[in-house]
Amino acid sequence: MGIRSLYTAATGMNAQLQAVDVIANNLANVSTPGFRRDRLHFADLFYEKLSLAGAPARSGGVSPLGLQVGNGVRSVATEKEFSPGGLENTGNQYHMAIEGDGNCFFKIRLPDGRVAFTRTGNFVPNEEGQLMTTNGYSLEPSMTIPAEAKRIEVTPDGRVAYYDGQNRELQDIGQITLSRFINPAGLQEEGDNLFLASAASGEPQEVIPGEQGNGRVRQRFLEQSNVNAISELIKLIQAQRSYEINSNVIKTSDQALQVINNLKA
Repeated sequence: MGIRSLYTAATGMNAQLQAVDVIANNLANVSTPGFRRDRLHFADLFYEKLSLAGAPARSGGVSPLGLQVGNGVRSVATEKEFSPGGLENTGNQYHMAIEGDGNCFFKIRLPDGRVAFTRTGNFVPNEEGQLMTTNGYSLEPSMTIPAEAKRIEVTPDGRVAYYDGQNRELQDIGQITLSRFINPAGLQEEGDNLFLASAASGEPQEVIPGEQGNGRVRQRFLEQSNVNAISELIKLIQAQRSYEINSNVIKTSDQALQVINNLKA
């Protein structure tokens, strides 16, 4: 016990502080539509091999066990969990939610031309009738609501149509498509509930809502965050206790070093 345990406990404290940061962000977004919670992954650090299993033993045979001392822990990744969130009926005809599949996304065109993806469907029409996100990014494929439209209807398979108050039949506007990824956890977070494709996520696969098990579009609904506040509070308590335990290790190591120092004196 001594210097090694001080540094080992310090890595544990630092890891738990990072865990608290992740939990805090999850809890801060518990009411953010379409938000996906993060999970922090840890890995142990390298081991100092004082003796190896299978090495020659004093008895003439081989040692059945080795002696290895670890050097703590580190955080290695944050993983987005794409389990679906609950649906809230907003009554807004421009709001849409993806139901039934956590690995389906609306496609969004950013001002710089890049394509982003989101689970948040709180769309609004701009002055030209084009459906946009609340941050002013356009839905892809582009959907423009005519000025004469009195009501729009979006079917579960993504067909968009409008009623003008004169014709009895709905007039077609277009087809909403969704995007899927081989590894959605590899998506790059952009903020504003937007994700970007990466080498880890793979290229987006354009699909029709409701076909072959893909998510369906629910008009007048918004998908809520998939953060479970109670679960996050439990994790917060666990992180706090782990932090305290590691701080106690530092105190114990300090006391041991103080005893050794007194013996030298």
